[in-house]
Amino acid sequence: MYTKDLFTRRSGGSLPQLVATENENMQSRFVVQKILDLREQGVPLEEMSVLFRSSFLSFDLEIELARANIPFRKFGGFKFIETAHVKDVIAYLRVLENPRDVVSWNRILLLIDGVGPRTAEKVVDDILKRRVGLAREFQEAVTATSKFWMDYGGYPDGVRSMFDALKGVSSQSMSPGEKASGILDYYEPILKARYDDHPKRKKDLEMFQNITDRYKDVATLLTDLALEPPQESVIDVEAPGPEREFLTLSTIHSAKGLEWNSVFIIYALEGRFPAMRSVGTDEEIEEERRLMYVAVTRAKDHLFITYPMNVYDRETGVILTKPSRFIQGIDENLLEPWVVE
Repeated sequence: MYTKDLFTRRSGGSLPQLVATENENMQSRFVVQKILDLREQGVPLEEMSVLFRSSFLSFDLEIELARANIPFRKFGGFKFIETAHVKDVIAYLRVLENPRDVVSWNRILLLIDGVGPRTAEKVVDDILKRRVGLAREFQEAVTATSKFWMDYGGYPDGVRSMFDALKGVSSQSMSPGEKASGILDYYEPILKARYDDHPKRKKDLEMFQNITDRYKDVATLLTDLALEPPQESVIDVEAPGPEREFLTLSTIHSAKGLEWNSVFIIYALEGRFPAMRSVGTDEEIEEERRLMYVAVTRAKDHLFITYPMNVYDRETGVILTKPSRFIQGIDENLLEPWVVE
């Protein structure tokens, strides 16, 4: 054992802030607004970072950053819209919204066992050439006797099963969250068959489900998902030099050894950080505590620790509401509390 004495030569400055938000999306919107505020105060994007325990925890924030035209780079995991399993699920939603989306039809047909490019081409050709004018019928409430669906009885079982699943979520009266839930139920066996790391990918899709729940229509959801992070600096804000600026999004593991002027630690929520599966032993808890130590010590001047107060964990059926045990109970002289509603 070695004794470690921590000290600082700096005095003054602002206290770290512990920010509780009403929900997950409010957390993302708070972070985006604070980033814009700091940028106006002269802090470059490259001097800011958003850190998180697991890669999927940044998905909602990535959508809000793209909407705000804030360029970012992500380390320690794929961007939300770059993951193959999320692209799969989005493709199902796209054909519900636009039955003539050939690219999406091909993608979801080729996920079916026994369906190759030739069969997929035949099905798509049938939709485009022999079913002209049926887009409205596809999107509206469809009964089991609808000609549109019954005409596909001659296709392989896997294709008919997919159409049964799509039929079940085709009603316009269903919310995006309800449609996504039905699609995910159908897609789960495909996920398990195609990916060895399916438990990890399932957590990504649970976050996707949470995101769809806050939308009122599929069209708006798909529009937001299609937004690509810009490749230049924040709109209407001039960059300090010729270099392109990017905000850093990173898992805490990937942030070791790095520092930024301003750091946001998101989802400092019991059940997310520490992760629910990482509290089985004292050793696991201590490893999570070390990760929190790494995260908070990445900030030079500004530190924001945020957590949403109402998160439904679909795996356990539990609603997560409490701040992480690693920050709970810290004196207000050390950590300034805020609530964003």
